[in-house]
Amino acid sequence: MSQPTRASHPIYHLLPTEIEGFDSLAELALDLNWSWNHATDGVWRQLDPALWQITHNPWVILQTASRERIEQALADPAFRKNAEDLVAASREAREAPAWFQQCHPQCALTTAAYFSMEFMLSEALPIYSGGLGNVAGDQLKAASDLGVPVAGVGLLYQQGYFRQMISKSGDQQALFPYNDPGQLPVTPLRQPNGEWLRLEIALPGFSVWLRAWQVQVGRIKLYLLDSNDAANYPVHRGITSELYGGGPELRLKQEILLGIGGWRLLRALGLQPEICHLNEGHAAFAVLERARDFMEQTGQPFEVALAVTRAGNLFTTHTAVAAGFDRFAPSLIELYLSHFAQQKLGISVRDLLALGRQNPDDPAEPFNMAYLAIRGSGSVNGVSRLHGKVSRRLFLPLFPRWPEAEVPVAYVTNGIHVPTWDSAPADDLWTEACGKARWLGTTETLTEDINRVPDARLWQFRTAASRSLVEYARARLARDLAAAGAPPEDVETARHLFNPHALTLGFARRFATYKRPNLLLHDRPRLVRLLTDPHRPVQLIIAGKAHPEDQPGQALVREWTTFIRQPEVRPHAVFLADYDMLLTEHLVEGVDVWINTPRRPWEACGTSGMKVLVNGGINLSELDGWWAEAYTPDVGWALGDGREHDSDPAWDAAEAEALYNLLEQEVIPEFYARDSDGIPTAWMARMRNSMARLTPRFSADRAVREYTEQHYLPGAAAYCQRAAASGAAGMQLVDWRRTTEKHWDTVRLGEVHVEGGADGHIFEVQVYFNELDPEAASVELYAEGLDSDSPVRLEMQRLRPLAGVPGAFACRVVAPATRPAGDYTVRVVPRHPGVAVPLETVRILWQR
Repeated sequence: MSQPTRASHPIYHLLPTEIEGFDSLAELALDLNWSWNHATDGVWRQLDPALWQITHNPWVILQTASRERIEQALADPAFRKNAEDLVAASREAREAPAWFQQCHPQCALTTAAYFSMEFMLSEALPIYSGGLGNVAGDQLKAASDLGVPVAGVGLLYQQGYFRQMISKSGDQQALFPYNDPGQLPVTPLRQPNGEWLRLEIALPGFSVWLRAWQVQVGRIKLYLLDSNDAANYPVHRGITSELYGGGPELRLKQEILLGIGGWRLLRALGLQPEICHLNEGHAAFAVLERARDFMEQTGQPFEVALAVTRAGNLFTTHTAVAAGFDRFAPSLIELYLSHFAQQKLGISVRDLLALGRQNPDDPAEPFNMAYLAIRGSGSVNGVSRLHGKVSRRLFLPLFPRWPEAEVPVAYVTNGIHVPTWDSAPADDLWTEACGKARWLGTTETLTEDINRVPDARLWQFRTAASRSLVEYARARLARDLAAAGAPPEDVETARHLFNPHALTLGFARRFATYKRPNLLLHDRPRLVRLLTDPHRPVQLIIAGKAHPEDQPGQALVREWTTFIRQPEVRPHAVFLADYDMLLTEHLVEGVDVWINTPRRPWEACGTSGMKVLVNGGINLSELDGWWAEAYTPDVGWALGDGREHDSDPAWDAAEAEALYNLLEQEVIPEFYARDSDGIPTAWMARMRNSMARLTPRFSADRAVREYTEQHYLPGAAAYCQRAAASGAAGMQLVDWRRTTEKHWDTVRLGEVHVEGGADGHIFEVQVYFNELDPEAASVELYAEGLDSDSPVRLEMQRLRPLAGVPGAFACRVVAPATRPAGDYTVRVVPRHPGVAVPLETVRILWQR
């Protein structure tokens, strides 16, 4: 790969690397293990306590501290030894066998590439917006803990997602500070000769040069690409300027760089992942580049290459409404990808567009990235049990005549990386009860361990958490007000707001209409009465951003800031600006009740409420996303009836009424009902149940183990089987599929006879395969599932050929008499070893 003149890089040579011991500090600062393992916090706090408190960015501290300060610290034998011991411990931990090495030593998986548009790893690396990045970052950290061989792939944004200020008038203001790579915990990826690793991506009429960066995340590496290279035209340098900014054309270019550029980066590094995990459809172009790469290695055509490589591709969808999928105009796809399709993949533009369409013959239909991801993957999953069901409904049009229950979308419910989100006191409490290694493997004993913690210890822990949050909220609000130019007396008042002994409610979400952040404002006088009760005080912390282009969302922000500025409300409620990872950490560590009010089923999963579990917070949430499968009456409170009501104002009003009733009649009384020792015993029982039962269940530890065992390991084995001998199994699969397609319409079902028997209903049917090989199909008896049960599928056995009719057979099966015979129907479906039906072929024939 020829390259232009080497671009300039961050001036790392100005750091005092010649100071003995500095390399140890740099190694610690550049491993984001410090974002969840707080053993190094004392190092950075000792170097610059004020900057550490503001930034939590060791790399900034190292670059900001004076040479004299660093020399002075390293001249202290105790400080120096501590730093060197921490480096040694970190290296040893990376090399030690973890859960994956112990449980799956002989498997086909060497690398799972994890593609995501955003990663939330630390506030020191602001390349995230919210939930999607949260899931990606937490899963990388859990993979590091468990030893799962994952490599992350993303983009390094010059501005990232916007920062928020609240103006004097209460309006959201969007700010876009520049992410100086030299101030971020990232390092340039270099080739053996010292050259910066750079990739050239051809776009229509020009090339874009991408710089490659590396982030160390414990055992895991996250690779990032950015287009801010001196060799690019100014407009092209800005392709990776902003997360979720700009219009469709910029978004398409970003997704080309992520998918195509990301896979090429992995190959340039010598990695050949068996698994390509698409965290949402943004990176779906990776399936095309992976197929192209296989074509180049083996000489196979695109159809075979895709059949081989898709077995190792996993698509995780996070979208709960069809409008949420990325769609691009056909003209844009043709402009940017026609050369790639025709010259690199050997297919027509029409064939490329067909991969992203429901109807290939509709020239006006946009190109859907989720459709491309499905057609290029060997498995698909949603991110909660309910979301799996919602996704099957969304993708049903891609599987005509198939029952919704059999649309091939499974689910792995998200979880949070508990060591990232637990407070230091929570970590101490869990360590006392469960040991240090509790999140490094299986978690079966944790519920029993937490159940043994005395009420008094739990309540002491919670009251300390409340005090800590109140102190933080006061300081943060005072800082926000000062930055917005508020009068000094308002700033001073903020330093004394809130009562550390009062019930604290928290609501912190992206402000979008479907999340209904204004549900609590439905009856404002009632909310004011609730907040200002002198005998049972309640206080409320609100935080959240609305996208700069989302005017309705910004209006919701304004509703809250206006309400909170009322004199009678001001002492009892605050809006904390610039909702980010650091603010989230403080909120989830200290709130008593986490409120979540999305419009079902639009919350695919939601992870914010999971973060309070380990810290003893309790959820009051809509029965949507994860809470729909987590809720029982003894772990929290639920809103809704478990059904969908769209955007019905009458239903919103009814749920607001239910929310007030829950707060007034259950939540507040339970919090303030104390025993003779001042402990709210009923509250403690609910809190203990929530901590003990839900924390392990909704952890990223559990989620990553499920991804590994349900998807990565089977997918890697399937890919290796298909890829062997230059894709021989893939060629056989394509030949089978072509033959099946050619002859499928000749298959016919004849008469069905049903008799009662001692063992059940005896079904016999005549099947005319005609020109289709009978081994290429399965004859089944099918009945829809009852309630939430899975459908009944009974394979019928071929009894005998029909006399005088080539390719015709009588088939028979006995069905349980627990269901009426009329519930069953006969069908024929394609069958081939290792093929996922209907994901890889949608053909089906029904009796009725």
